[in-house]
Amino acid sequence: MKYLHTMVRVQNLQLSLAFYCDTLGLVEVRRKESETGRFTLVFLAAPEDLYSTTTHPHPTLELTYNWDPETYDSGRNFGHLAYQVPNIYDTCQTLIDKGITLNRPPRDGYMAFIKSPDNISIELLQSGERLAPEEPWLSMPNIGKW
Repeated sequence: MKYLHTMVRVQNLQLSLAFYCDTLGLVEVRRKESETGRFTLVFLAAPEDLYSTTTHPHPTLELTYNWDPETYDSGRNFGHLAYQVPNIYDTCQTLIDKGITLNRPPRDGYMAFIKSPDNISIELLQSGERLAPEEPWLSMPNIGKW
């Protein structure tokens, strides 16, 4: 398992970038804008983590800016923790065997979500290429919020 990023939702991207970059000293390492999803993702890294930007993904803070106004309450501004796993299906089966609920099963062979005991969402991502969709994952419904 490899730690990837922590996501937080922000209401003002410019103000947040000023805080995280100018005040705290984080560095923007990549950005993704989605016209269809109406959001912008900005990934920030600590300066000491930058040495690995070209060779390995490094731990980042993902700022998620939703273009449509939204009030964040009850911790909605904090999104999830993300970890990369060598085999999403094996990992999910191990979790199920340990009594963990898959809130979002890996129907796509790439991504799943679970929750911590404190209700923190944890995203699991397949390392490398996504696996071919297969049962029983393909037919599993979402359970609760993720």
